Amino acid sequence: MIEGVMVRSPRFVSVAVHTPQGRCDVDTQYLPSLLQSGRWLRVPLLRGVAALIESLSVGTRALAASARRASPDGPALSRQRIGLILTRSLAISIALFFLAPALLARAFGSVVTSGLGQNLLEGAIRIAFVLGFLLAIGRIPAIQRVFQYHGAEHKVIHAYEAGLPLDVVSARRTSRFHPRCGTTFLLIVLLVAVVVFGALGHPSLPVRLVERIVLLPLVAAVSYELLRLAQRFRGFRVFAVLGLWLQRLTTREPDDQQLGVALAALNTVLAREREWSDRTRGTTP
Repeated sequence: MIEGVMVRSPRFVSVAVHTPQGRCDVDTQYLPSLLQSGRWLRVPLLRGVAALIESLSVGTRALAASARRASPDGPALSRQRIGLILTRSLAISIALFFLAPALLARAFGSVVTSGLGQNLLEGAIRIAFVLGFLLAIGRIPAIQRVFQYHGAEHKVIHAYEAGLPLDVVSARRTSRFHPRCGTTFLLIVLLVAVVVFGALGHPSLPVRLVERIVLLPLVAAVSYELLRLAQRFRGFRVFAVLGLWLQRLTTREPDDQQLGVALAALNTVLAREREWSDRTRGTTP
C-alpha cells in the first residue's frame, strides 16, 4: 500500500491510509474470500490458483484505494487504468524474472552443456535477480516507507495472535517478521520453479520460454500447498525459516504513526467481523 496497510479477514478487507492532512482514513468492504465460495475452489492445487488470482485482484483494488487517499490531487485511477497497470506489471515481472533467466542460461550453453546444469543455472540467475531487485528498490525512500508499513502490519498481527492489547505499545514489542507473509510464498515460488522447470528437460529455446509462461499457475499452485504444509508441519519449516530471512529485505521497523495506521486497519476489520457474526446469530432460528 501507499502510506497504508491492508488487512484481510475471511469476509472483509480493510485499507487504512495516512493522508497528507495527517488523518488516518479507513475504508472497509465486504469481500468474502473465493476459497469459501465453493468446494472446487478448496481442492488442492486449484485453491492455490484461486488464491493467487484473488490476491492480485484484492491487492490491486487496495493499492488504488490507498493511492487515491495518499495523493488526492494525483491522476484518477479508473478500472481500465488499474487493469493496464496490473497487466504491464505482470508482463514486466514475467519477462524479467522468468524469461530473462532462461535466455541468459541458454547463452552459457557452451559452458554449461547439461540440461540439469542449465536449469540450475537458470534458477540461480532468477533468485539473484529477485534478491538484487529487492536490494535495489530497498534504497528508494518511498519504498523504504512501504517496507516500514509492511513491518507494522506484521507487528500488529503478532500482537493480535498473542492476545496482547491492540495498541502501539504492545505492537512495538513484537517482531516485524511473520511466517505467513507473502515474502515466504515468493521464495517458495523461486525454489519450486527450479524443480518444475528442471523436470522438463532441455527443450529448444522457444519451447522453453513458452513453458515458463504456461506453467506459472502450476508453480504458484504447488508453492501455495507447500506454504500451507510449512505452517502445519515441522518438516517443512525450512521454507518458513528462509522466508523469515528474506523479510529482512522487505520489512523495516515502523514508527508509531505507521503502527497506528496498521492497528486502525486491523481493529476495523475485526469490528466488522464481530458485527457480521452478531447479525448472523441474531437471524438464526
